[in-house]
Amino acid sequence: MKLINICNRVIEFSFYALFLLVPLVLAGDTSELFEFNKMWFAFSLGIVIAAAWGVKSLLSGGIKIQRTPLDIPIILFLASQIVSTIFSLDQHVSIWGYYSRFNGGLLSTTLYIFLYYAFVSNLLKKEKDEGKSFNAKIVKRILNISLVSGIIVSLWGIPSHFGYDPTCFLFRGNFDVSCWAEDFQPKVRIFSTLGQPDWLSAYMAILIPVSAALFLEKVKGNLKPLFSKVNIPALFYFISFILFTVSLLYSGSRSGFLAVSLALVILLLGYFFLNRKKINLIAPAILIFTTVVFTFFIGAPFGILNKISYGGLKTALAPPPPSSQPKVEKPAPQHSGELGGTDSSKIRLIVWRGALNAWKNNPLFGTGVETFAFAYYKYKSADHNLTSEWNFLYNKAHNEFLNYLATTGLFGLGTYIAMMGIFLYQSLKKLLKDGNSGNKLLVLGLIASYITISVTNFFGFSVVIVNIYLFLIPAFVLALEKLINYEKSLVVPRSFKTSSIDLSPFQWVGIIATCLVGIYLLYNLLVFWNADKAFGYGNNLNRAGYYQEAYPYLQKAAMARESEPIYKDELAVNNAILATSILSGGNTQNATEASATALKLSQEAISKSTEVISAYPNNFVFWKTRVRIFYTLAQVDPNMLIQALDAVKHAQALAPNDASINYNLGVIQGQSGNIDEAIKVLEATIKLKPDYRDPRYALGLFYYQKAVDKDGKVVDRSYLEKAKSEMKYILNRLGSNDGQAQETLKTLEAK
Repeated sequence: MKLINICNRVIEFSFYALFLLVPLVLAGDTSELFEFNKMWFAFSLGIVIAAAWGVKSLLSGGIKIQRTPLDIPIILFLASQIVSTIFSLDQHVSIWGYYSRFNGGLLSTTLYIFLYYAFVSNLLKKEKDEGKSFNAKIVKRILNISLVSGIIVSLWGIPSHFGYDPTCFLFRGNFDVSCWAEDFQPKVRIFSTLGQPDWLSAYMAILIPVSAALFLEKVKGNLKPLFSKVNIPALFYFISFILFTVSLLYSGSRSGFLAVSLALVILLLGYFFLNRKKINLIAPAILIFTTVVFTFFIGAPFGILNKISYGGLKTALAPPPPSSQPKVEKPAPQHSGELGGTDSSKIRLIVWRGALNAWKNNPLFGTGVETFAFAYYKYKSADHNLTSEWNFLYNKAHNEFLNYLATTGLFGLGTYIAMMGIFLYQSLKKLLKDGNSGNKLLVLGLIASYITISVTNFFGFSVVIVNIYLFLIPAFVLALEKLINYEKSLVVPRSFKTSSIDLSPFQWVGIIATCLVGIYLLYNLLVFWNADKAFGYGNNLNRAGYYQEAYPYLQKAAMARESEPIYKDELAVNNAILATSILSGGNTQNATEASATALKLSQEAISKSTEVISAYPNNFVFWKTRVRIFYTLAQVDPNMLIQALDAVKHAQALAPNDASINYNLGVIQGQSGNIDEAIKVLEATIKLKPDYRDPRYALGLFYYQKAVDKDGKVVDRSYLEKAKSEMKYILNRLGSNDGQAQETLKTLEAK
């Protein structure tokens, strides 16, 4: 039927759009520029595909789901995510994913699995003529589209290394890198439209083996076809390979570099093995030479390799400075990253240890899908406070395997590894058995690409486009290796009709209902997207201190998406600050009206916070917000300190080794009149983080309170000396220009 053909075309072109546009999608007015928009675009295409498949099924008289060799591991993996969500610390986060990215939640995982079955059930078909492979054409078409997208991403990102970023031009009108913060400079590490250097490198690592494999297929050991008009594709794949390699090197990602190195070794060894009867060295030599040359001139993200790069040799061979210049002493070695601070590998090991601690306490099903932020802070070790990222919020384990272990337990990690392992075993077994001469190099390239995902995920975590490839590469390989038995499928109902001329009223009702459901879901995505835009504006204004201007945006977001606790949480903070500002403004005009407005805002703040923490009691971020709300309100109503103290105790129980929460607990204890308890908590806080200035200063003040009586006369010199000691520590070790500590020390020494 014509309508069925239309549905098939919609599904087909939706997949093309998925691989072409997801890596490119970004928006400047949402709370997160990159991943949030990519996830929403993928959700939208998933809905379109589902609606087209649904209409097609109604037209055909039943839904047909193609069976594949990976059904059992995929279903078990999905089951692990569902079970983990049921027992989650925070079901909302487990279902949707951590806010702003959403990738990794149950909904996104369901989408990726759905895309796998939508592809094998709708775009592949049984082929009678073995000489002409329709399925191979579909796969190669998608891969070529993927390479086109990768080229655009590379051309978008490479100029930013030289200070010309198209993203800044798009959103600010300045063709430079001024729109990025100092610690997030593409001139140091590019990230293009992916949003983070390691995410870009993971994407490039997937595409590089594919472009290399297709290049090897086209050249076949002869240089002439590379420049022949007849074989332009060979030149296209070669240029793709170069651009992807350059982008990878400019990203400065160690995990991406390792992944590609391993993938190319696998690809070339496989190439020699599969062509052992007639080995051609020219094509692989071109790839090796190209990789070595660009790595030599650009440099590798490892110091030992950079010593033999162009830049390293240039530095080593440069003449020493003239003796007339003053001798500059070599600084002491520091364990720091490329932008300063603690080396990322050291921090990563600490986070991994926290992930293992979380798993040990939740071994079978974990803490819940995407709940690593809550799990980690409950079990993280104290030495995280000694790193430069001590106060960062870690919502991922920076190791996909440990992330699954911590959040979904042995069941989740086991099924995740089984899903990948079974695919690799079956595909390699088939490849080594008969080679499938028509597509053996492409299959090998796809397998190498799949392995890069495991490598980059081991040192980081997946993003939307990487997960799309994680679930679709197996479908591509199964199609190319003819491992799918098209006689086996799940058909509902069993009396499946392949065609129908006259549609029944039931079919028409079903078709209309399916389209309406699809439109409704797309509309809800749009509402959520617009709510996020309002939240993004309001959140940024709040951070900048423009609370009154932020209020309408946050109110709009909370009203548009009432089920999203993040919006209520941020609005509650805004309400509390506005209420305090009104009451402390000192404006006597319309005092009654102002007081009523402030009372309403404070009540709304408390009500929204109570609603959020009641629904999500294990989310320590919401408890920290509650502390801030009551502490803010306590500036005009000291009675609120009791609620602030209760909230900070809950937060401290959820994150016992977090130095900032312990500091807040100590301060609020002291301001509540519990001086001895405050001193005890603050002393423990500076043991957690000796270089933390604020708790040392507060501790000095509380020591002073213990040292004097109500008239200010010194009654305990030991506490006075302790107070002086804290101020001296701040000035001698943490900042000699600390004016507040200097003035306080002068006051103490005058006693």
